[in-house]
Amino acid sequence: MKIACAGSVGRDHLMTFPGKFTDSLVAESLDKVSLSFLVDGLDVRRGGTAANIAFGIGALGLNPYLIAAVGTDWADYDSWLTRHGVDTNHVKISQELLTASFMVTTDMELNQIASFFPGAMSEAREIELAPIIEKTGKFDLLIISPDDPDAMLSHSQSARAMGIPFAADPSQQLARMDGEAIKLLIEGAEYLFLNEYELALTIQKTGWSDAEIFSKVKKRIITLGSEGSRIEEHGKEAITVGVPKEISKLDPTGVGDCYRAGFISGLAWGLKHERCAQLGSMLATFCIETKGTQEYKFTKPEFIERFSVAYGVEAAQEVNEKIEPRLVG
Repeated sequence: MKIACAGSVGRDHLMTFPGKFTDSLVAESLDKVSLSFLVDGLDVRRGGTAANIAFGIGALGLNPYLIAAVGTDWADYDSWLTRHGVDTNHVKISQELLTASFMVTTDMELNQIASFFPGAMSEAREIELAPIIEKTGKFDLLIISPDDPDAMLSHSQSARAMGIPFAADPSQQLARMDGEAIKLLIEGAEYLFLNEYELALTIQKTGWSDAEIFSKVKKRIITLGSEGSRIEEHGKEAITVGVPKEISKLDPTGVGDCYRAGFISGLAWGLKHERCAQLGSMLATFCIETKGTQEYKFTKPEFIERFSVAYGVEAAQEVNEKIEPRLVG
């Protein structure tokens, strides 16, 4: 299965606040918020939604294509992703701008406050799918993750025109996009990925009901945080999948991207949706136990053992036949 990941590539600046954000919020003054948090640590890591998803797919042993706009500081990041199985030959490299930057502070309850500077990502709207597909062949699935909004819409329109199944993953860009743009992005998607809050925001912005949103796509995956995820497909009962027990909760940044990477890897292996969701949840668990969105590592026996504990021996045996992790430093 030929998979392409379109979206952002960035540098994550991860900070930790040793308290609770909510302790500094005054209910009567939320219309005039002015706060500064003294943080304990700062880690700069590789990130970006498309890069995180592609890395996760590569870490499981597959070879996705990355479609993104990056900056003049791309060389070391390029080498890292290539070593983990990601095809970066079709990335657009800016001649002037640096790669995008994501700045996030996480408190002791894993609440987050974040900002994103697009940098070279603003040039993603210049990327055209047709010339890429002429070189690679037609994709079996295109993941459209958060990116320059114009690029996201262009990719979805191109996918529909060329008959390429796509997964719409608007995520963080829902706050930026208006209702009409969201409608154009998700309509006709093979898969729509949202969390519960993002679903509510999509309903609010589009004016569509929950049922109307579902009617516009073929399958919908709603992530439910610590409660797992729900897979909805027309004509079938919804499937709910729980999450494995984590060793620790170190940093939630990138957990959603890892879930998508695991889910899509399962699709590439021809697994059923329940198993795909389990794979996504397992990979997301490795991510939350690690500082940084692309720093997790696991051996095949370790992955299968934990998968077996979480979902049973039969499920683990099925995954064991497919997974070939890349252990590259």
